[in-house]
Amino acid sequence: MSNTPVIAAVDGSEHSLLALEWARKEAVRHGCGLLVAHVLPDHAQLYAGRRASLHDASEPQEIPDPVRDWVRSLLGADGPGLPEGVAYEALEGSVPEALRVIGSRARMLVMGSRGRGGFASLLLGSSSRAVASTAACPVVVVPHAERGAADTDADADAEQSAGRVVVGLHAAETPEDVLSFAFTEAAVRGTTVQVVSAYAIPPSPTLVIDSPFAVIPPEGLADEGDGVPAEREMLRSQTERLAPLRERFPDVPVEQAAVPGDPAGRLVIASRAAALVVVGRHHPRRTAMSLAIGSVAHAVLHHAHGPVAVVPTLKDDV
Repeated sequence: MSNTPVIAAVDGSEHSLLALEWARKEAVRHGCGLLVAHVLPDHAQLYAGRRASLHDASEPQEIPDPVRDWVRSLLGADGPGLPEGVAYEALEGSVPEALRVIGSRARMLVMGSRGRGGFASLLLGSSSRAVASTAACPVVVVPHAERGAADTDADADAEQSAGRVVVGLHAAETPEDVLSFAFTEAAVRGTTVQVVSAYAIPPSPTLVIDSPFAVIPPEGLADEGDGVPAEREMLRSQTERLAPLRERFPDVPVEQAAVPGDPAGRLVIASRAAALVVVGRHHPRRTAMSLAIGSVAHAVLHHAHGPVAVVPTLKDDV
C-alpha cells in the first residue's frame, strides 16, 4: 500500500458525504490509505484554545467532534477506531489554509463543491474554490446532487464509475503533470482517456455549438482525410504531445477530439458521460505564488456534471 494517502475533506454535510464516498473508492483503486480530514468549527477551536490555556485537568482530554462519529458510522467501523487503512484528523485554522497544509502530503485532496454554509443555490463554495486554487496537490471537487453528480441507484453509480477520463489539452501550454494525472486515473480505472482541445472559428449560421463532437483516431489523420485545417492541425499537435504518454501507458485507450468553440463549454458537455474531468489549474507561465485559477478550470468547476480534478503544475507550485 502506498504511503501517500487520498485525503477526503468532510464537514458532516451531504456534500462532503459524496466526497468521502468518492475518495474511499479512489483510495482502493490506488491501493493507498484514506485520510479523512475535518476542520473544526470556530467554537470547537475556541474551546480547545481555552482548555489549553487554563490547563484544567477536570476538562475532558478529547475535544468533542461529532463529525468523527459520523465518519465512523458511515465507514462501518467496529469499536472506537476506524477501518484498516483509514485515518481521521481534526484540523484547526481556516478551512482553506488547513486543507492547503495537509494537502501537501496527499496524492489528491477530495472535497464537495460546497459545505454547510452559503446559499443552497451556490454551484461552488468559497472554500472549495480557494483550496482548488492554492493546494500543492491535485484537488478533486465532487459536485452536489443538484448538478447531476450523485445518483443513489446502483446501476447509475456503476455506469459513472466505468466512464472515461476526460482531459482538456492545449498542446502548447498544458503542463505534463495534468496529462500524467489523467492517464494514471484512466489506468487505475481500466478506462479510456478522451483528450479534448477546442479551437476558435468564425461564426457561421450553420454551426451548432452544442452538437456532438467527433472523435478521430490518429490513423484518421492522413492527408486525404476530412476536417477543417484548424481541426486537423490541432489533432496533429495532440498526437505529437500525447506520444510519450502512450508509451508510458500502453494499455490505456486514447480518444482524440478537436472541437470548435469554447474549451470550458466543451469540457462541461463531455462531463455528462465522464467519470472524471481533468483540467490544469492555471496557465503554466503564471508565477508559483499566484493565487489565481485559470478561466477554464474556474468555469468547469462551476458547471461540470461530475467530479473535476484541478491539477497544479507540481514542479512550480510545491
